Amino acid sequence: MSEPVAVPGGRDVRGSLDEPDDRAEPTACVVACPPHPQLGGSRSDRRLTAVADALTDRDTACLRFDYGEWGEGRGELRDTRAAVAWAAERYGTVGLFGYSFGGCLALVAAAEREDRETEGSTESLAAVSALAPASRVGDGTEAVDAVVAVERIDCPGQVVYGSRDDTVDWAPVVERARERGLEVAELTADHHFVGQAGKAARVVADFLDGRV
Repeated sequence: MSEPVAVPGGRDVRGSLDEPDDRAEPTACVVACPPHPQLGGSRSDRRLTAVADALTDRDTACLRFDYGEWGEGRGELRDTRAAVAWAAERYGTVGLFGYSFGGCLALVAAAEREDRETEGSTESLAAVSALAPASRVGDGTEAVDAVVAVERIDCPGQVVYGSRDDTVDWAPVVERARERGLEVAELTADHHFVGQAGKAARVVADFLDGRV
């Protein structure tokens, strides 16, 4: 069962909320960040829909969303924060997932959310998972840097990557995740997980299940 969602926050962010069919109302939700919007990334991405299907099979809701107008990474990070805040107002626990460009944003948003919890906020993420994350979006001091973010993530975290991925620079994120003790999973796949979207989704959902 899927229903449309308009995420408040000052930008035009639309989403689809997937919930289990014919079951008790879920108490947990995972926010799913799509790949690069300028390269066709959207909430309909097959990696996101596969993760949503795997999560709803485990009685967990999933909010897939589209970013607002292109914002050089920072605008999209703001959209991610807004989507997490929307979910946190409605569910007892919230997790975060992202693929590619979205994987970078998910890791950075998770780190920033832990920073806010340290500052006195009562809200925090239950877990974060990144599939084939880009290590960095943008340049200079305004860059969205997943490698730096991994250092500050205190919730359970996972990075899943394809060993044949030559599309994004995932290696620095994986290296730092291993150093920090985050869960790292390798699949024999390319960046797009051709023919393996379901397998990748199960790896992600197995990690998030029980944590979210």
